Parts: sequence; structure tokens; C-alpha cells
Amino acid sequence: MNTMRPKPQISLNLKILLCGFFLAILLFILRSNMQPSKKTSFLRNNIHSDEENSTPATCTKLPSSLSQALIHYSTSKITPQQTFSEISVSAKVLLKRSPCNFLVFGLGYDSLMWASLNHGGRTVFLEEDKSWIEQIQKKFPSLESYHVKYDSKITEAENLMKIGNEEKCKVVSDPRYTKCDLALKGLPADIYETEWDLIMVDAPTGYHKEAPGRMKAIYTAGLFARNREEGETNVFVHDINRSVEDKFSMAFLCDGYMIEEEGRIRHFTIPSHRTSLNDKPFCPPSK
Repeated sequence: MNTMRPKPQISLNLKILLCGFFLAILLFILRSNMQPSKKTSFLRNNIHSDEENSTPATCTKLPSSLSQALIHYSTSKITPQQTFSEISVSAKVLLKRSPCNFLVFGLGYDSLMWASLNHGGRTVFLEEDKSWIEQIQKKFPSLESYHVKYDSKITEAENLMKIGNEEKCKVVSDPRYTKCDLALKGLPADIYETEWDLIMVDAPTGYHKEAPGRMKAIYTAGLFARNREEGETNVFVHDINRSVEDKFSMAFLCDGYMIEEEGRIRHFTIPSHRTSLNDKPFCPPSK
């Protein structure tokens, strides 16, 4: 079963957090429509204005995606696998960067939360289980998700780590054309052609020996980030208490790019390598 799937427990703190984030997004939308001459910031309480606002206030309808999310998370007894503090790590970044392009490895009941926190942006989910996609899409048809086939197993992790340390895997390029066997090459073309601002690796399944594991998902996330035209990508890896997630994230997303660790989640900020292919190492020096 995919680790992005829900666990049956009630978390009051998590519900408060989710509702708070959705209300913050609503407040932003309302301010944007009611005060068009003012610049509004999520992370600051002060609002800077170049001129007085003379436009009458107008009512703004709550977007259906946010309405659905508020109702779902305020009434559901099933909470996301990530904890309050873990969700807060990526949610803070989303509040700064959304609307943006957000790629999530994994699909579950928390997927509606991620899509809603990225309101106005594009959030895409990559899932290994076709039947699970059908189940979630029936409940949340607005979510954009694609089926992914993985050809790896947890038992191959040690060998894949050796492959990843070969020089051909340190070359920054489009994952479709790299000679490195760690790259995922069967994704929809649009996934490779989009520059992702945030990437969450919370799948595929990785808790038993015959599971595909997240070795290739982690490596490919790092390649997506390095291969973007410019700027940087925030990459999050969940379940770093497990060996694969721990070792592969530090090896291919790099200790030198890690900026935060909270509970079972790590946050990396990886810059584009395309503008400096000749002088930027695959991994910077460790902190």
C-alpha cells in the first residue's frame, strides 16, 4: 500500500493547521479582489500601498477546490500520513511560492490538501497503483494524476547506489536521455518538459523488500531540479527514518543542499546547474 495513503486516526492539531492554511489562502484571494491597488503578502501582516484604494469592496466566491478541502478535512476521521510539524515544513514553502508547479510522487487523501495549498498553480501526482488512482479520482475528480510503473525493488537498493555513484549519473541532463539507470524514463512527456518549483517524494511503496522503493524517484527529483533553466527547486523527502530514503536523499539531493529536517521529512533546495555545468559539482561540500 502506498505510504501516501491515510491512517485512521483523528488529529485535532492537524485539522486546525489545514483549516488555517485554507483560510489564509481565502484571505489572500479576498484581499486581492477587494484591494487591487495594494500588494499583499502571506508572510507579513503589513500591507504596502502606493495609493489609496478607491474601489468598492466586492464579494468573492470561495473556489470550489478550497471549499471541498475545508469540508473534507473538517469532517474526515482520516488524517494524512505526515504529522503537523512535517506538513508545516512544505506548507511554509508553498505559501511563499504558490501558485507554482508542484510535483508529488504519491497519491492519497492528503493530495487534496497539497493541491489546495497550491491554489491557482499546477499540482501533479504520480502513483504506482491504478486501482488506487481510480478510487481517489472518484472522490476528488479535480486532481491531476498519472500512473507510473517502477521496475526496481528495495532489494536492489545497494546495487543502485553503486550505479548512482558512477560518473554517468553525475551528468546533468533530461532524465529521458541520461545513460544513468537510476533515472525514471517512462513518465508522461509533459512531466519532463515542465519546470517544477516543488517536488515531494512520498512514494512509491518502500516498507517491504519486494516494494519498488524510492531510489529512482529521489534521483529523478534531483535531476529535474538541476536540469531546470534557472532558479531553484524545493525537494522534500518523507520517511527519512528508513534506510533508502535516508541514504539516497543525502547522496543524490545532497547534504550540502539540505536546509531543514523535521521528524521524518527532509527539505532540500537545489539550484539549476544548467547555467554553470562546467564549474558546479553534482553535490556541493557537506555542511
